[in-house]
Amino acid sequence: MCCHMAYQIRKFEDEDSVQVIDVFNHYIQNSFSAYSEESISYDAINIFKEMTKGYPFYIIEANLKKIVGFAFLRPYNRLEVFKRVAEATYFILPEHTRKGLGKKLLDMIIKDAREIGIDSLLASISSLNETSIQFHYQNGFHQCGHFKLIGKKFNQDFSMIWMQKFIV
Repeated sequence: MCCHMAYQIRKFEDEDSVQVIDVFNHYIQNSFSAYSEESISYDAINIFKEMTKGYPFYIIEANLKKIVGFAFLRPYNRLEVFKRVAEATYFILPEHTRKGLGKKLLDMIIKDAREIGIDSLLASISSLNETSIQFHYQNGFHQCGHFKLIGKKFNQDFSMIWMQKFIV
């Protein structure tokens, strides 16, 4: 018996905190998408909330209860001269990818970004995260930077790929 998964994308609320951190910790423990090697505590949601203040922060719910992903924008740099650019972050649990949810989140973030005066989005991606690199290329980002062999996680060296999309 198969059940149909219904998804809802909505703004982050404080009650979502534990599940958002659980999604993030999944990526810490199982991938090169999140850069920490150690799971973060639930209090770390306060860091997310602080760095996204005034910027969009969305979650994806499956069947109106389980959070399976999230996305947010944050300033690339807090200096006034950089207010036109923001960094995009998104994480969707693997069993919920390839369903168009990442594209929907990106479209919502782009709409919100334009409304707050942002005309350029950045994404920093591990060189070992080929799926994310391809997602960004497919959605109009281009590579704008490459910091070679600057990270080491799970005893494996990786580079940092910076990608950019102009949204004017």
